[in-house]
Amino acid sequence: MSLRILAVDDSLTMREMLRQTLTEAGFDVVLAEDGIDALQQLPDVAPDLILTDLNMPKMDGFGLIDAVRKGDVSPRVPILVLTTESAATLKERARSSGATGWITKPFDEQSLVSTIRRVAAV
Repeated sequence: MSLRILAVDDSLTMREMLRQTLTEAGFDVVLAEDGIDALQQLPDVAPDLILTDLNMPKMDGFGLIDAVRKGDVSPRVPILVLTTESAATLKERARSSGATGWITKPFDEQSLVSTIRRVAAV
């Protein structure tokens, strides 16, 4: 059975790149356009891992991480942040909110896939 990944990004182009990359790597991919969309899908998707951008309308990545960690649905699911941001303060905020890891865009496909496999296997 393949890992199910909930990929959250407000950019349609990025969502499609993630879908292609992760599907080709053998993952089952479900897409969401922001944190609100992701939270609405969470109970039905039951992901093995969440991959989220930080900067999104309606609910950003920090809001999504907080909501997942404080919620009843999948509170322990690994959450990877995939963002153009690289500031140490943002990384620390993500970690303290409950993010499992951080990947900077543009991403290297092999590195992304290996990181997902490593984190989701825990």
